[in-house]
Amino acid sequence: MKESRVILIAGAATALVAVVVLRACGGWGSVDKPSHPPQAEHSARPGPPTATQNHAAKPAPRPPTSRAANAPRPVTSSRVVVSAPWGSGKGELGRRRPMEGNPEGPMSFAVDSQGRMLVLDQVNRRMVRYGADGKPLGEVPLELRSPQDVASGEDGSTAVMDRLVNKSVAIYDAEGSLKGEIPLEGEGVPKGGLLSGVFVDGNDVYVEREHGSLVRIGDTQGRPAQDRAELPGRPSRDGLYFLRAGISGAEEGRVYVTSFERATKAHRFTRELHLNMPARTILLLDTDRQGTIYLATVVEPAPNKELLLLSCLEPEKGVPIGKAELPVNNMPEETFRTLVVLADGGVLFALMTSAGVTYQRYDCT
Repeated sequence: MKESRVILIAGAATALVAVVVLRACGGWGSVDKPSHPPQAEHSARPGPPTATQNHAAKPAPRPPTSRAANAPRPVTSSRVVVSAPWGSGKGELGRRRPMEGNPEGPMSFAVDSQGRMLVLDQVNRRMVRYGADGKPLGEVPLELRSPQDVASGEDGSTAVMDRLVNKSVAIYDAEGSLKGEIPLEGEGVPKGGLLSGVFVDGNDVYVEREHGSLVRIGDTQGRPAQDRAELPGRPSRDGLYFLRAGISGAEEGRVYVTSFERATKAHRFTRELHLNMPARTILLLDTDRQGTIYLATVVEPAPNKELLLLSCLEPEKGVPIGKAELPVNNMPEETFRTLVVLADGGVLFALMTSAGVTYQRYDCT
């Protein structure tokens, strides 16, 4: 699988917290016990890897086991929202395969407050907009030389991050006009290459440092922040808490989500999930507008086979309420973000093929 893979790591707690393990959604564990939050066995990488780093280190092939996970597994049905062939024309998305260097496809995408999908087509130096019906609505030219991530705000603004060349975040209004450009490096961000994402929370623009804390760099008007405050995790869309996640037992398939109160930053819960198959990396941690938590983990149900397991948790205690199984991207194109949670629930997944990209909707069941 050759796409950027993100491992989100929770910080160490200074007091005992409740770690709850629950059997639910077809195969998670079933023991309640107090403990410290589990520590991830995989360390965070400073931003998504290059194509030569895309594969996480894997152990030698394991002997056959009696686990049911080794049997063929169905992939949850999906609905294609947008289908775009490779190219540079209207409704097409760029792909680059240089003789030297990393192959590239669309690096990232987002869904704005109007339900439009915004695809970062950095190969063609543009951001392409699609309507809810999947039809292209137009494009916004990009001045950034190496944009890698995009996020959308409730006010219709869009933040596009270039962490490597311009080392800035460009802010666009709802019509696609450039409002301003915010420098990345400074207090809290010693190097742009350490960043693993851009996020919009209310009117504030944040960047994520090494899959951990978020640093405020400015606002959706394009103005740099005077105070670069930090958040302990990713903010939920209902405005009530912050989230972190990680892998606590790779070969056993143990992953966890930790939630903090936004108002006080106090620990709310840490819930460990037993996936009953090796967990390789985490690609998604986000919420919908109701606060439902979405966690997507690349797992290995059988030697040399991978799938993407989407787990949905209710926000109060992190109790699992559903799941879905998605395919994985096996194309060599480097990407930054391939999953987006929709405001009203469900996710969009960018699946690359030799013909182009399809953006498919999945829901936890």
